Formats: sequence, structure tokens, C-alpha cells
Amino acid sequence: MPYTIHFAPLQGYTDSAYREAHAQVFGGVEAYYTPFVRLEREGFRNKELRDIAPEGNLSAPVVPQLIASSPEEFRRIATLFRECGYRRADINMGCPFPMQARLHRGAGILPYPDEAKKMLETICEFPDIRFSVKLRLGWDSADEAQALLPFLNELPLTHLTLHPRIGTQQYKGATDEDAFSRFYAQCTHPLFYNGDIHTLADIHSITARFPRLKGVMLGRGLLAFPWLAAEYSSGVSLSVQEKKDKLHAFHALLLESYSSRLEGGEHQVLDKIKTVWDYLLPDAEKKLRKKVLKSTRLAAYMEAVKAMIEG
Repeated sequence: MPYTIHFAPLQGYTDSAYREAHAQVFGGVEAYYTPFVRLEREGFRNKELRDIAPEGNLSAPVVPQLIASSPEEFRRIATLFRECGYRRADINMGCPFPMQARLHRGAGILPYPDEAKKMLETICEFPDIRFSVKLRLGWDSADEAQALLPFLNELPLTHLTLHPRIGTQQYKGATDEDAFSRFYAQCTHPLFYNGDIHTLADIHSITARFPRLKGVMLGRGLLAFPWLAAEYSSGVSLSVQEKKDKLHAFHALLLESYSSRLEGGEHQVLDKIKTVWDYLLPDAEKKLRKKVLKSTRLAAYMEAVKAMIEG
């Protein structure tokens, strides 16, 4: 029985158009997490409201994610999720962006266990929503999540996801599997491993070392190799031609979706869809990638994309 694959959220990349296209073409993912919804002084961002709107999330099994520093923020965001019809939600305690950390959000709340506990206790006000938590080892110390773990173990959570870096690392440096091991040994909830998983071998290595895992969460690895979850879940590797065919279908769905959603014309659509190549096919020829990214007209872009996918 394979372990479960979840798709991590990445701001600016895994929006509803991306999630829907991936689910329809590749699949193999049990849950797609939205980039976090935050509360600002003026309320919610329209972009985030559109991203979690039920009508735009029909194919992918979506779990909306919130980021908060206080019970008040948590309450308002969780209420929004409930009003949208969601009955699952994820709590972000792992975001390493300094702008959020300064507000004691994401990984920035981990050095303040009393604040974290007050925020997390708010889940009891929403018995109709099943919550999970995604976190890092800490902000500047790998002991911070470990210290919070006894409290987390007592909460009614579906699972935890741990990224074994501290917040100040951002995405640099090595993951700390020894610190993950200490957390894993004492965690009583189902646990997912997240961080630097790019190949089937990576998945097998992590699950072999930590066999009690519920599964793994992939982010950048799936952005680079979007067939990875399907290959792992099915146990069947796609042929080179099958990957090319799926990439063409995936790209066509993305282009169609962005063309229908964006009102700024061809250039806005190009600017948006080019972001997919920040990660996709990292081993492709640099000259072909440069041609894709330098395209200023849609026709030239499509010709360059075809050449890049065909390799």
C-alpha cells in the first residue's frame, strides 16, 4: 500500500487554475492545499477569495490553508472557509517569509508558544471543520516545534506536516532529518514529511527511514516533475511520450484557464503562464528555456513551448 501524496501550496504558482489542470491531467494527489489566506486591515484579498471559491475548485480535492497570529484572525478566516462550504482546513505555522514572520504568523509564531496555543485552541470553536497543521522545526531554533508537540498531540487534528528546516533557512541548506526523527518519535498524530522531495527515490528513501509516516507532501518536486505523484501512487512509470502528451494537455488547460480569467490581454496571460517554467522541466536545454521566457508574442511562445516539451 503506497503512502499518501499531498501537494504543498506555493504562493504565485499553485493557484486554482494550476490545481485543476494538474488534477485533471496528472492526478495521484490526495489533497491539494491552497496558498494561505491571510487577514489584512481591509479584510481579505480578492485574489485569495477567488482562489478558494468553490466554483473554481471542482476537480482537485482542495484543502484551504490559513495563516494567523491570533484567535481573532483565525476565527474570521475559518468562518470564511465554512461559509464557502469547506469542512477541512490547514493551519500554516511554517511559512518562512519575513514579512509574515514579523507578524508572528507562519514559522514566526513558533518562538511564542503561548500565542501559538491561544491561536490553535480556536479550532474547538469549529467542530464542523477538520483541521491539520503544517509547520517547520522552528523559526531560529529546531527545538521550538518539539517543545510545542505535547500540546499539538492533544489537539483534535487530522494530521501534521513537518518541514525539517527552521524559518531563517528559507529553502536553503540541508533539511534536518535527525530533528525530524525526534519529532516523529513523539508525534501521536498521522505525520507527513515535506521538503526536498524531487524523485521517486526520494519518496522511497524517506518512507523507508520513517515507516510510520502517513505520507509525504511535495511542492517544488511536483512543480518540476508533475507526473511524480501519479507514478508513485500507481506504481507505473510513464513513458517519455506519455509525459510529453500529458505536458501538452496540462499546458493547454493552464493557457485556456488564464486566458479566460485575465483581462489584461495577451501580455498579461504570457506573464502569468511563463511562471510555470520557473520550476517545470528543470533539466530541459537552457537555450530552449530562454526562448520560452523571452517570447513576447503568444504565437512565438507556443512554438517555443512545443520545442521545449518535445525536447
